[in-house]
This record gives sequence, structure tokens and C-alpha cells, in this order.
Amino acid sequence: MISGIDRVTYGVDDLALCRRFFVDWGLSPAAETASMLAFETVNGSEVHVHRHSDKALPPALESGSTVRSVTWGVEEAADLDRLGATLKGTPGFVQMPESVSCVDPNGLTLEFRISRKRKTDIRGVPANVYGLPPQRIDAASPIYERARPVEIGHVVFFTPNLAEVEAFYLGKLGFVESDRYVGRSLFMRCSVYGGHHDVLFIQLPNGKRGLNHVAFLVRDIHEVFGGGLHISRCGWETEIGPGMHPVSSAYFWYIKCPAGGNIEYYADEDQLTPAWKPRQIETKPENFAEWAIEGGIDGVSRRQKSGSGANKPAMAGQAAGAKP
Repeated sequence: MISGIDRVTYGVDDLALCRRFFVDWGLSPAAETASMLAFETVNGSEVHVHRHSDKALPPALESGSTVRSVTWGVEEAADLDRLGATLKGTPGFVQMPESVSCVDPNGLTLEFRISRKRKTDIRGVPANVYGLPPQRIDAASPIYERARPVEIGHVVFFTPNLAEVEAFYLGKLGFVESDRYVGRSLFMRCSVYGGHHDVLFIQLPNGKRGLNHVAFLVRDIHEVFGGGLHISRCGWETEIGPGMHPVSSAYFWYIKCPAGGNIEYYADEDQLTPAWKPRQIETKPENFAEWAIEGGIDGVSRRQKSGSGANKPAMAGQAAGAKP
């Protein structure tokens, strides 16, 4: 069984800039060479950042800095054997004693290995919800000075071949459909039990192929806010957020990432079971965000940033189907 994302590997133009960004983002440095940086989340999910010219990197989906591969964790060696048998003959297929790799229909290199993520006992703050027994008693909600992401939660890519991607992930890899924006995008999770989505593919009218964003789970809504304010104080630019996605119920904050695309803090997504019935959702801005601040909050005055587009609602081109 595929259990989630173990590693995301980027190829970038500016290694030093990305080093500063991912430290500000809240990841822990794990290794560094002249051409590669490695970082970890709290539970050991990995972010590897290589110079784009590194010959060890797989081919890029697009020009410039972007994700070059996604490594998915599995639970045991038997899962690798099953994937090897299923994927044999697909483009880029390689089976090693401890991994299986291939290239998906979108041109993205995928690797599968026994998960190296660690169990962690950190917890978000309980919420006191009307009509249910209080969960937080004689305790104030926390204020996070910055975020420490728990894990890589999901990845999102643009594709010109949504039907081919759907057949590959649902048919060959065994992913499960969660929801879709009609004619635009497909949300999938790697197990029937789990968070709303582990991967999302978006098909735009212009046929774009490439990275939209990589999302990092944090403990609770308070850490979404604290992380977003901290990264803003560090000088990094908000794309949109904070806000809330109706499609997954998650609170979010998106930042423009020098390693490519956007990067997201999120928390409190829906948890699904086999009883969940995938929905056909209309592609429109209010289905991307019930509420959101375009351009973000400046992190110092706590006011919305001024500038181009900062006082306009999110539009369909960047919203519905673009960043959940």
C-alpha cells in the first residue's frame, strides 16, 4: 500500500536562495554538498534541492526551477513487489532491491520505497466546538512564532493529459478518487482511508504542463497563521492566503517559492473513508476558496498587503482548480 509522500526533489537555479527559503519555511537542514541540499519535516519527510544542471536529476516538466521527482512511501517490501509487477514496461521503469521507479503520463519521475517517515506525537490544539464536550479546558490556544511543518501532505501539477493521468494513478497505482472540478481537475488520495488528497492534477485550456504547488501539513489553524506571518516577515511573497478551501475544508496560506511554483501551509483537511462519495464540483472561484486574502498579510502591521490585485477576490484562472 502506498502510504504518502516521502520526498520531493527540486532542480533549481539558485541554491543559496532556496537554502534561505526552506530554513525560513521551517524545515530542518539534513545534508549539504556543493550541488545539493537536503531538508526534513518533523516526521522525516524529505525535500531535496539540486542545482538544475545536476546530471543526476530526471528531466524537467518545464523550464526553470521546478519539481523533478516525487518519492512515494510504501508500507512493506511486498508493496514494492506488487508495484514492480504492475509498472513493468511503463516508461522509465527501473526496479532495484529497495525501490521501483517510472515516469507518469505527465512526464514526472516517480519513485517508490519503503517509507522512512518517523512517527511523531506532536498534536494540534483542540478546538471548543458548540454542542460538543469542550476539548480545551483551562488552556489558551497557542501563538506560533513560525511553522514547523509536520510532513509533505500533497503535490499539485498541471497536465494537458488529465484522462491519461487519471487512468495511470487510479488504475495502475491504486489511488482513489476523492473529488473533481468538472472538466478541470482531479483530487486523488493514495488510500481509501486518509486526508482529502495526496495529489491533484489540473488541466487548463492552454495545455500547460508543470508544477502548481507542494503542500506541507502543519498542526492546526494557528500554525497556518503563525507560519504565514513569519514567512511574510522574512520577506517572501504571499500568493494568496490565509483562506479556507470548501473542497477539502482545509485552511491554507500559499507563498511563491524560489524552488518553483507555490508552496502551501495547510491544516484541518477532511479525513475520508470508503464511505466517501466523490463529488462533481463546478469550477468557479467560490469553490476554490470560501474566503481568502489575495496578497496575504504583511506580517508586521497584520494588514493586507497593498499592490496589484491585493484588494480583488481570487479569480477563476488562479483559483478554482488551481491551488486546492
